Amino acid sequence: MRRLLLLTLLLTLALPAVASAQNPWLEKRVLNIAHQGGEDEFPSNTLYAFKKSVKAGADMLELDVGVTKDDRIVVSHDTTLDRTTSGTGTIESRTLKQIRRLDAAYWFAKGGDDAYAHDKPRKAYRFRGIATGERKPPKGFKRRDFRVPTLREVMKAFPRTPINIEIKGRTPDEATEEYIRNAEVLAAALDATKRRDLIVVSFVQQAVDRFHELAPRIDVAPGVDGSAAFLLGGGSPGDGVVAFQLPITYEIGDQVLSVTTAENVAKAHAAGYAWHTWLSNDGESPATWRQLIDQCVDGVMTARPVAFEKVLRRHDAPEACG
Repeated sequence: MRRLLLLTLLLTLALPAVASAQNPWLEKRVLNIAHQGGEDEFPSNTLYAFKKSVKAGADMLELDVGVTKDDRIVVSHDTTLDRTTSGTGTIESRTLKQIRRLDAAYWFAKGGDDAYAHDKPRKAYRFRGIATGERKPPKGFKRRDFRVPTLREVMKAFPRTPINIEIKGRTPDEATEEYIRNAEVLAAALDATKRRDLIVVSFVQQAVDRFHELAPRIDVAPGVDGSAAFLLGGGSPGDGVVAFQLPITYEIGDQVLSVTTAENVAKAHAAGYAWHTWLSNDGESPATWRQLIDQCVDGVMTARPVAFEKVLRRHDAPEACG
């Protein structure tokens, strides 16, 4: 309830605490960030999706991570395997070996909001069976590109592509304690990395804080509480924060609040923070993308990176964006 009350005041932006003056994410505008690898155009969070989106022009990959029963970090958006893969059950209840047998493109049928509907004709699922060897992969790709990947595999495949990593829980309850545990596992996995092109985020602020405590060299974006603290009273969004990652609007009951506005983006920039907008709840269209570019956002997390790239090539950010 406290989070909802805080979010009702997202339009009130006081003078904020200033971040580091040397924020590299403010120099990378406007980023085409492939959300789940571009889940409307390609099978969510697969190596195939990541490779295709980068080839199409995506500047950064956005992905979600969870921890398996044997403490391995896999890349998948959902708590369960049911919606996108040939398997069932929670990721937390399965071992990596069990998950590796699955077809991660099993329910993908290109087509917007219903891209993963389970009631389409079999022929609509055009990548089904590649991961399991029943069909040949497209030229230039392999069976493993259609399986559930590990975070390590994705980072190895894209050593020079920035990656945004979201920490989630992986059981039906998705308790705060589980987010924190997953943050600890992720921090341990990234402890030795020399990469400085990663951003780690979670809706749960405690997970972000715990990750930063254990891996302070890696950039983070704040959770709900950190964002609210900054937007409400000008306080710090948390240590290690380099960017806000927020939607265009936020719904509370029958009330729709505007979050990503030109004013809010400008004030974040003045404080030294970048602004990345995700669109899962707001819908996507060329008109929406052009509006965001005109508002000087630093990145757009899009489910349609191929289409978004075409808009980026034709629609420049205003000179006032810097």
